[in-house]
Amino acid sequence: MSDTLRIALAQINPHVGDVRGNADKIRKARVEAARLGADLLITPEFSIGGYPVEDLVLKPAFNADALAEIEKLATETADGGPGVVLGGPWLEGEKRYNGLFVLDGGKVLARRAKHELPNYGVFDEKRVFDAGPAPGPIAFRGFRLGLMICEDWWYPTVSETLAESGAEVLISINGSPFEVGKPERRVDLAVPRVVETGLGFVFLGQIGGQDELVFEGGSFILNPDRRLALQMPLFVEAVTLTEWRREGGKLVCAPQPLPAPMPQLEQIYRAMVLGLADYVNKNRFPGVVLGLSGGIDSAISAAVAADALGPDRVRCVMMPSPYTSQESLEDAAGCAELLGIRYETINIGPAMQAFGAMLAPAFANRQADITEENIQSRARGLTLMALSNKFGDMVLTTGNKSEMSVGYATLYGDMCGGYSVLKDLYKTTVFELCRWRNAHVPAGLLGPQGGVMPERVITKPPSAELKPDQKDQDTLPPYDVLDAILEGLVEGERSVDARVAEGQDRATVVRVWKMLDRAEYKRRQAPPGVKIGSRAFGRDRRYPITNGYTGLVR
Repeated sequence: MSDTLRIALAQINPHVGDVRGNADKIRKARVEAARLGADLLITPEFSIGGYPVEDLVLKPAFNADALAEIEKLATETADGGPGVVLGGPWLEGEKRYNGLFVLDGGKVLARRAKHELPNYGVFDEKRVFDAGPAPGPIAFRGFRLGLMICEDWWYPTVSETLAESGAEVLISINGSPFEVGKPERRVDLAVPRVVETGLGFVFLGQIGGQDELVFEGGSFILNPDRRLALQMPLFVEAVTLTEWRREGGKLVCAPQPLPAPMPQLEQIYRAMVLGLADYVNKNRFPGVVLGLSGGIDSAISAAVAADALGPDRVRCVMMPSPYTSQESLEDAAGCAELLGIRYETINIGPAMQAFGAMLAPAFANRQADITEENIQSRARGLTLMALSNKFGDMVLTTGNKSEMSVGYATLYGDMCGGYSVLKDLYKTTVFELCRWRNAHVPAGLLGPQGGVMPERVITKPPSAELKPDQKDQDTLPPYDVLDAILEGLVEGERSVDARVAEGQDRATVVRVWKMLDRAEYKRRQAPPGVKIGSRAFGRDRRYPITNGYTGLVR
């Protein structure tokens, strides 16, 4: 009996619902694993159906198709090549499990069900899955593998059960979404599992964007001595061969060179690029169209689009009004030139005049106010949607988390569109990202070399330009103040009193809290966007629109 096991880890990008396409991805990964000389190929959580599958798994036809593809893949392992570990639905009587399948020798060798079902944040697996029993190890070609699914390794129960019943290594297949700091946190969380069991640990993550979630891969291996033996790349599909040898009844992985850690701003930027690329491509849009105002939010959104899709699939439109400055006209054109994207100008002045004339009788004896400002924003939204309808490109919205938090956005105006790459980014981070992208060219992306926006876009005071000499800070606190308050209220769920005790001005905190509370109805109608932090609007933070609670203001 051999004491060496060669395991190939496949960070692949499944497409939710496309069971045949996902099966083909697994086949291709298996071909590569065989070329590398692997005994076993491991693929991510629910790799046959894509993750998170949500209510698709309630459809009998989906489950039947997924299980049929698993059986086909199992039959193909009769060729003597690598066995396969994959994830998919497992139906047993009235039970529906998030399952793990081991394929070898032309058959399904073993099955296991996810034991710990996450039901917090972006997860609600208890809604569609039943919890399986704590699994035992699986015998594979003379080795005892402690296979588990994602949340199972976050707590000690499953790994300890596997170790106590004779597992030689812990292997977890995952659909664990990205958020800032999470790649590093996963390694830290794996250390206790290794310490408790004395076994090596494999984390295999998936790649890709799925609606608002992004999966960055970042697969890694810890040996029984807790040392990092492998770190696969972030945001890149890859099949990597690892070699394991028995030492004292445990499997130990031969170490491989470790890459340099990816800076946090690059992680954020790549998450935005991957999230947008997969949303556009998997939904089969030919490209995107967005309003390019000469401001910082639209500039970085256009840069992300060019890097994600290529400049030829990005259409930008400057839509000036009588309040648009010459600086904005120059800066928008400068961005378009640096990015090499399509650029045109459509003046909304005629639309403003038409709406003014149309509404004049109804607005008689009323002074102009925010209503007229919102009409400008909605004229721009209407223009972009018309272009989208005519040419098929998806409208990319450009609002950031600071604005969406406090309702500094116009329904059916600048909120109009299909996706937002800035949805979970505060304005202060937007500034940091713009400086970072102007100074760095991430490898493997489709956009241009060099800077992507004129320096003035970053340095000039932000303005919606909906009235003469308007600045954002006429309405909002300075962004560094606003974002610090919002992070406490949103991410930290801190009370007003707590924020004041930490040094914030009470009147400003109360004002921001009230704006945050009142804007919930707007956020409920906002397009999806990339989740970056720990508390994204929509999937993580779910507040009632009709809400009479005022206890936080005290």
